[in-house]
Amino acid sequence: MNKIEPIHAGEILLEEFMQPFKISQNALAKSLNVSPRRINEIVNRKRAITADTALRLSNFFGNSAEFWMNLQNKYELEMARDKLSKGIDKEVKLYPALLDGIYTQQLNY
Repeated sequence: MNKIEPIHAGEILLEEFMQPFKISQNALAKSLNVSPRRINEIVNRKRAITADTALRLSNFFGNSAEFWMNLQNKYELEMARDKLSKGIDKEVKLYPALLDGIYTQQLNY
């Protein structure tokens, strides 16, 4: 079975916001007061959406900065999980008290 590649926030920006509203990279960059290179690198998956960019995008598109940051964070977490999780699973084990159920009982889980 083929694994679906995580979706970069820049893909969402391009396909769900820029293309439907016919906004060019240069026009968006000018409106956000950022370099065209920044927008180009974001939509081409070469650059992450930072907090600064998220705030600018939220002002421009009328949504929240958290929307943009969550997209970016989800992408980064999925990429890390794909790359690192097997190694981390071998290196880091569940805290022993949790295995015994002691901790979860104390928390009423």
